[in-house]
Amino acid sequence: MSEPLITLEIEKLVAGGLGLARDDSGVVLVRGALPGERVTVTLRTGKGVRQGRVQEVLRRSPDRVDGPSLPTADLAHAAYDAQLVYKRSFVEEALTRIGKLRHDVADTVPSPEAWHYRNTAQYLITPQGLGYRERRSSDAQVVLDDPLVMARITEVVQKLDPLRLDPATEVAFRASRRTGEVVAALIGAGEPKVYLRASDHLMDAGVVGVSLAVPAGRRFSAGVQLIAGESEIQEDFGDVQLGISATGFAQVNPPAAALAYRSAAALAGTGDHAVDLYGGTGAIGRHLAPHFRRVTVLDTDPEALARGRRDLASAPLKNLKFRQGDAALLGEIGAAGIWRPRP
Repeated sequence: MSEPLITLEIEKLVAGGLGLARDDSGVVLVRGALPGERVTVTLRTGKGVRQGRVQEVLRRSPDRVDGPSLPTADLAHAAYDAQLVYKRSFVEEALTRIGKLRHDVADTVPSPEAWHYRNTAQYLITPQGLGYRERRSSDAQVVLDDPLVMARITEVVQKLDPLRLDPATEVAFRASRRTGEVVAALIGAGEPKVYLRASDHLMDAGVVGVSLAVPAGRRFSAGVQLIAGESEIQEDFGDVQLGISATGFAQVNPPAAALAYRSAAALAGTGDHAVDLYGGTGAIGRHLAPHFRRVTVLDTDPEALARGRRDLASAPLKNLKFRQGDAALLGEIGAAGIWRPRP
């Protein structure tokens, strides 16, 4: 049975890059549409708000461009300047609809680079090549030249034979702008010894280290083991240098992160004690340290905190401490810098 086809007028974009339209039966959320467009849409059957995908654009928005169709790029069909406007509207709507707040929202700060800015990617491994998982599906869309990631990752990927990565089901990469190095993590069940062939293939393709992550419900929560080479590489994030890995959390756009961290430090001003909540490896905390007598970086992730402490060893800051704790239960940080949960 074929999916129903209808014609709709797109009113606006909502979070996720979905165009909102209405017909006699109510709201329809349309992927691949832009405000002001008239489009024909195939509807996907299912519960909840009806959703569809553009099949033909009958009236084209002046903001539309011919961008890549990727499951990871919700707004690639819009000019970059228009994307910035749409993203600002997403924040405004979230504040009013979810937060019940009305407040001016500044213009979206553009990324220093609109494409090839991501320093990380995680791909499914298929016989046809590496690719992204399709939305609402276990199928993969093979990507030969990923427009989102740094060129250094693409150079490695294009040297790989996916059959030689067996028995891994996925592979993650992290690249450094500072050094040009790439580390990788194979994702699959089993012991590291069964991945030695795949690890050698990745090292031959140009990575400087390979780790193994066991599949888990929460990303990389089942632990990571180093197979060969280095587990971390160094990257600049604004005024600090941090160690990053293929599996640990780090901002995916270092130049944009630098703008955010410096802005956060400027907004925080100066004072006695600053607490960097959900602080991870302490990138924001280290930007605050020159302006506060004490700084505490608080996070629940022991691996991120350990990396932060290692990074600090090469650039000591006596007024910065790392503490493990849940910011959602935040009570107070005592005079000794010890976090106490709220009763």
